[in-house]
Amino acid sequence: MKSYPGQLEISGATALWARPDTLPNPVSYVAPTFSAAKGIFESVLRWKSVNVRPLKCEICAPIQFHRYAFNYGGPLRKSGQISGNSSLQIFAQVLINVRYVIHADVEFASHHTSDTAWPPHAYAEKFERRLTRGQWFYTPCLGWKEFVPDYVGARRPDTQPCEEVNTVIPAMLHMVFDKAQQGQRGPGKASFFRQAKVEKGILHYRHGA
Repeated sequence: MKSYPGQLEISGATALWARPDTLPNPVSYVAPTFSAAKGIFESVLRWKSVNVRPLKCEICAPIQFHRYAFNYGGPLRKSGQISGNSSLQIFAQVLINVRYVIHADVEFASHHTSDTAWPPHAYAEKFERRLTRGQWFYTPCLGWKEFVPDYVGARRPDTQPCEEVNTVIPAMLHMVFDKAQQGQRGPGKASFFRQAKVEKGILHYRHGA
């Protein structure tokens, strides 16, 4: 079944694409995970009948890590901290001054059975209109909700991949859910892909393995 291409640019002061193996003091991947890239597209427009499948991410700013600290007051604190009404201090290694161009294919969701209602080409056209107008299904973010981008839109003329960025990520998170649409999240549901390569500033997404 035919798919339709889409792309967007996103940039901001701070980003965190957390590596699960570094919690509770997270360290960021150098680029958004497949799940995060999909979420950025769906922050512009989300339809149940359509699946957005990220293909690649261009890293268009030099990689800069930065130490970030905050006080956490939620339910995951130790019992003594909760009873004493004290916060847990968490340290993270975030990225600063990021810029990405993300490419994706738009296709019918696997559970969709009709070729007549809300087809992918209609999604792609409406997505472009909403992206141009700055209309959101929900507020886009750069990993954590508080890391709001300073730009989300069409690719700007001066945006190009940083060709000096070359690295291999031994295991990169693919999806936190067990399905691309209407999936479940929980222990054993996440998938990863091995030996994720960033070559000349470009990361190609693959299915979990």
